[in-house]
Amino acid sequence: MNIGLELPPELEQELSAEASELKLSLDEYILRILSQRPVLHNPPKTGAELVAYWQRSGVINSRPDIDHSAEYARNLRRRAETRY
Repeated sequence: MNIGLELPPELEQELSAEASELKLSLDEYILRILSQRPVLHNPPKTGAELVAYWQRSGVINSRPDIDHSAEYARNLRRRAETRY
């Protein structure tokens, strides 16, 4: 389905900037925002529901460049503790 929509210039610029940060087109980004709308009305209530939501959203396994997550987390923590 195609829908024509006139956005105020400020909102279009804001959404375009957010989409660029995620390397998405504006159309893809708006579709992603709209598809997450049900979660706002019925948020995850348990840890299992939250993990399932993160899996559906692509958050889990979104960093294939990290081979060992525990080691990566330890290194991040160590760097944070030693910065001035």
